[in-house]
Amino acid sequence: MQNNFKPEGCLFGTAENTEYIKSEAGLRLASQIGKTLEGVCVFCDRSLDLRVDLCGVTGIIPHDKAVYSADGEDIKDIAVISRVGKPVCFKVESVINDGGEKKAMLTRAEAQRECVDNYLSYLLPGDIIKCRVTHTEKFGAFADIGCGIPALLPIDRISVSRISHAKDRLRCGDDLRCIVSRADQDPFRVFLTLREMLGTWAENAAGFSPGQTVRGIVRGVEPYGVFIELTPNLSGLSEYRDDVEPGDEVAVFIKNIDSKKMKVKLVIVGKQGKAACTPLRYYVSDDVTHIYKFIYSTDLSSRITETDFT
Repeated sequence: MQNNFKPEGCLFGTAENTEYIKSEAGLRLASQIGKTLEGVCVFCDRSLDLRVDLCGVTGIIPHDKAVYSADGEDIKDIAVISRVGKPVCFKVESVINDGGEKKAMLTRAEAQRECVDNYLSYLLPGDIIKCRVTHTEKFGAFADIGCGIPALLPIDRISVSRISHAKDRLRCGDDLRCIVSRADQDPFRVFLTLREMLGTWAENAAGFSPGQTVRGIVRGVEPYGVFIELTPNLSGLSEYRDDVEPGDEVAVFIKNIDSKKMKVKLVIVGKQGKAACTPLRYYVSDDVTHIYKFIYSTDLSSRITETDFT
């Protein structure tokens, strides 16, 4: 499927977008051809109308046209005011002269509706799409999947290695490749998963071998041991230590890697402080746009761990 609908912020700053928004003539042309553009929202007034910087022309997105609601729900104020200081997508409805002031009447809702009708409504479980993290919560992350339309990435679908908050893995503004895990039409909702993009147990374990000392992140401390993440989709267990806690970065010695039991035995040999987010590595190539099944477990394992998108 051809996707011409990008997360908000992807158009802003491009040569084509700049050419349209830098003049009244460009805005009028965009209105005639139905072009979706982007500009920075500079403030929200008392009526909750958004004002957009359009190089000398005052851009106005009325409150009732700031957010598309497929099911007719009332627009939440936070969904409008949270756009201040950020690029917003819009279509130009008209350009008028109001007492000597040039004003462009804009609609973000129409740009979003077009995105839903012509792209997002066709998504199926297993489709791989690009998105951008907009904010993180304890239960997961929200990502812009096109024109500011949000989708939920639940925390248990971010990685195989467990985290306590989405910010442990992701940052606002991160560009991701995720898989559609569910797409509901009524009401319209899209749910995402990331962990299937981050490799199988065997693919991740192939980067390590017994005898190595490597970096790890403590993800859980239990009386019987410490769970340590080697990669987002590979964790191991060390003996209990009372001087570490979740989020600590540690150096670990790899004692053993058992592909049949899918277990990695570790020994903590040092502590380096709090761990920072690291770039994700994808094990699905860029030219793949859909997967049907993901099998995390190894061929030798008696326990099958898989995701079926069919």
